[in-house]
Amino acid sequence: MNTFTPAGVLFDMDGVLTANNLFHRQAWREVAADLLNLHLTDHDLDTKVDGGRNPEIIERLTGQYPDADLAQRFHDAKEGRYRELAHGRLREVAGLSEYLGALRERRIPFALVTSADRVNVEFGMAQLGLGDLFRQRVLGEDVQRGKPHPEPFQRGAALLGLPPERCLAHEDAVNGVKSAAAAGCRVVALTTTAPAAALLNAGAFLTVPDFTGWRSWLA
Repeated sequence: MNTFTPAGVLFDMDGVLTANNLFHRQAWREVAADLLNLHLTDHDLDTKVDGGRNPEIIERLTGQYPDADLAQRFHDAKEGRYRELAHGRLREVAGLSEYLGALRERRIPFALVTSADRVNVEFGMAQLGLGDLFRQRVLGEDVQRGKPHPEPFQRGAALLGLPPERCLAHEDAVNGVKSAAAAGCRVVALTTTAPAAALLNAGAFLTVPDFTGWRSWLA
């Protein structure tokens, strides 16, 4: 990392700004059983659920892309349940506020690149007390093809007016790492969701447990 000074930084939200995967997975288990008659295993959650938009994840699980009605009903139920589970329990990943402060001091722009919808993003920002720090955002509804396709991170870099190759990306899921790496970003992944070996195999340059000490990386 000491040979790479990013011109911009792209952050995923879930698992990167906050270690909230437990709440998402519980919501997936409950709603998949209710609406899809699927009883998800740990393997399903590890390999098919993390990273991407809900309709694409349903397709991975069932082999069929959901129709618009099912996709909307599932999305509303799953994300609503997630917010119930997570309310009052979200905490930022260690070192995040200091890292964001260092980026702002150095005038290094950053943006959010997430598969989450607008409601979940506003919920997460409010719960974490991040206010409007992430004014530049690529959300799930902003792209035609979600992670692992490179489109989300290509759009994120474009928001910053930069080529992806000059951007550092932070992800936590294998599909997210694949998306950022395919776009051309340098990826430093957090091990909040997936093991380091899987993230490195997906294209991460480096894995870290959190953002502790990242101010010094930008010196």
